[in-house]
Amino acid sequence: MINVLEYLEQTLEQIDDPGKSAFISGDSALSFRQLSDMSHACGSYLSYRKIRKQPVVVFMTKSPAMIAAFLGVVYGGNYYVPLDAEMPKFRILLILDTVKPQMIICDKSTSALLVEWGLEYPAVDFDTACSHPFNESALAAIRNSSIDADPLYVVFTSGSTGTPKGVVATHRSVIDYIENLSVILELDSRTVFGNQSPLYLDACLKEIYPTLKFGAATYLVPHSLFMFPVKLIEYIKEHGINTICWVASALSLVAGLGALDVAKPQTLRTIAFGSEVFPVKHYNFWRKTLPGARFVHLYGPTEATGMSCYYEVTRTYAQDESIPIGYPFPNTDIILLDEEGNIPEEGQPGEICIRGAGLSLGYFGDAMKTAASFVQNPQSVYPDIIYKTGDLARRGADGELYFISRRDHQIKHMGHRIELAEIELLASGCDGVELACAVFDDTDSRIILYYMGKNIDKTTVRAYLKSNLPRYMLPHAVFQLDVFPRTPGGKIDRVGLLNMYREEKGQL
Repeated sequence: MINVLEYLEQTLEQIDDPGKSAFISGDSALSFRQLSDMSHACGSYLSYRKIRKQPVVVFMTKSPAMIAAFLGVVYGGNYYVPLDAEMPKFRILLILDTVKPQMIICDKSTSALLVEWGLEYPAVDFDTACSHPFNESALAAIRNSSIDADPLYVVFTSGSTGTPKGVVATHRSVIDYIENLSVILELDSRTVFGNQSPLYLDACLKEIYPTLKFGAATYLVPHSLFMFPVKLIEYIKEHGINTICWVASALSLVAGLGALDVAKPQTLRTIAFGSEVFPVKHYNFWRKTLPGARFVHLYGPTEATGMSCYYEVTRTYAQDESIPIGYPFPNTDIILLDEEGNIPEEGQPGEICIRGAGLSLGYFGDAMKTAASFVQNPQSVYPDIIYKTGDLARRGADGELYFISRRDHQIKHMGHRIELAEIELLASGCDGVELACAVFDDTDSRIILYYMGKNIDKTTVRAYLKSNLPRYMLPHAVFQLDVFPRTPGGKIDRVGLLNMYREEKGQL
């Protein structure tokens, strides 16, 4: 397979009912036949406009039509750059200034924003692009000149700096990822996904391309439901959703707010989680609620096209244990390297470095950052590129990997090297604490702990920490929150928490 569009084309040849809904959101749904027709027309429009091998921005509201626009960009021989109006305006403008697109595909709401902001990039309404006559000969010529190393998309991720970095993935890297993910999660035509992530993040790959590959179905879960976990569970049951691939904090939110005591999502058969540490007590609660479901821990960076490691979790865990991130995907190699570029001894920490077909091409328009992160493997005597993740891990006795922390979450305090994740793990074990997050303010060398929890005050949390942590690891300040700020992908917003503390400190 060379091109991801082959997933849709092969499904249309094999599926009994091309009118089956592929992607559903509220009252809006697109069938596999509609996806094909709309994306062919959109690709023909881009060919007519002579836009080829270019980054085409898809700036639309999250919907099935947005996915059709992605495919249309690819049919036109280009690669898509997804944006959404829920993103901050300054971030959208930064990305547009970086990409300088020759075309923006938009809908009515985002088209109005472009006018309001006074932007003069060439733009087309998706409905207009979809009304363009098919040009099969032009699309065939485009396909015949395509190779699997061509870019498929550019997804912008902030990383730890807050500055957008555009990760360029290829058809080859996405196909390698989807083929292996499908086996690991045991996906098939009966799979019904409940999508949690925005469509402008790589996390949505887990639903989009397996749906096309198997003729499955994906519901785009309304973002608002994650504020009402009982309604979220009812939505899952109503639509027969059997597979979810969510950030761990979304699952923690459901468990921590007691929704599983009220309603049980019995239709779920596969629950994949990742992107953050899943507190053991919340995982155990999910497992107790759904003992017949499969739980799979996934790990991987955007720069390696999604997920690179997996671990099927088959038991409950004690509070002081951590769930492994497991083993590399097939056709992926994970190397741990110390600061000198050597492989550490078993049990010792090292930076996770990834090699294989899943690696992206690097960062759009930024050769220096690409060269700093995509480097020669120091263990090889031939050209061999690895991606340095900045994540620390150790190997267990059976070779499984255990995530330790981000390098930038490892701090030096009072002469000691500290993992903030250790403080979070300990705090999460305190009765009544549902979620905990530790940040470090390097301007005054202070550790700050934020937590969510019912019927537990800061004095109790401080006393618990004092009796279980050495003095040099104790937080200088503890704050209780009703809800944590979240990134668009659903993760805890650590930068937001740190800024919150600094603002509070400025008022003291």
